[in-house]
Amino acid sequence: MKRKIDHIVYTVSNLEEAITEFENKLGVRPVLGGYHKTFGTKNALINLNDSIYLELLAADDSNTEIVKPRWMGVDQLTKNQITRWALRSDSLKPDAKILRTYNPHMGEIRRGSRNAADGSLLQWELIMPLPAPEVEILPFILDWSATEKHPSELLPKMACELLAFYGTHPKPEMFEGVFQTLNYSIDIRPATEVSLKALIKSPKGIVSI
Repeated sequence: MKRKIDHIVYTVSNLEEAITEFENKLGVRPVLGGYHKTFGTKNALINLNDSIYLELLAADDSNTEIVKPRWMGVDQLTKNQITRWALRSDSLKPDAKILRTYNPHMGEIRRGSRNAADGSLLQWELIMPLPAPEVEILPFILDWSATEKHPSELLPKMACELLAFYGTHPKPEMFEGVFQTLNYSIDIRPATEVSLKALIKSPKGIVSI
C-alpha cells in the first residue's frame, strides 16, 4: 500500500493569534479542533483536501497535569513553524521497529483521543513524536482504524491543497535508508537549518509556510 501523509503540524506559541494569522494568509479560517488532554496541547485544523490536514498546535497551559517537556517540540519552540508531520499506517509495530533503527528513543506506541468540535470522540493509535528536537525530519505515524471518521472528514471544504512538502537538513543523506525502508519518499535539501516546509494552494494564492 502506498504511503500517505496524514497531516502536518505547524506549532505556534499562541493558537488564537495563529488562527487569525492563517485566516489572513490563506483566506480561510482554521476550525478549532479540541484539546489533547493526555498530551497538554490544543489545536485548530485546515482542510488540505485528499484526506490531509494542517494542524495548528499550541501548548494548553491550562492543563497543569502534564509534565514538561510536552510532545511535538512545543516546549522547544523558538518561532512558529512546522515541527512535525505524520504518515498514515495500519501496521504500527513494523513501522516502530524501523524508526528505532534511526533513534532508539522512537517507536513507542500509544493510544490517544480528543473530543471533536461536534462532540464526537476521535481515537487513534500512534507512534509517539518526541518532545525534542524542535523540528524532527522523520514522521510520527498514525493508525485511525479505531475511530469512525478521520479528522479531515469533519472539516468543511476550504479550497486549500498541499502542493509540496519537503525538509532541509545539514546531512540529508542520513535519512535515506530510513525513508527507503518506510517506503516513502520526501525531498530533503541540504541546508544549515533543520526545517520542514509546505507549499499550499489557497483562496489567496500559493502560500509557503
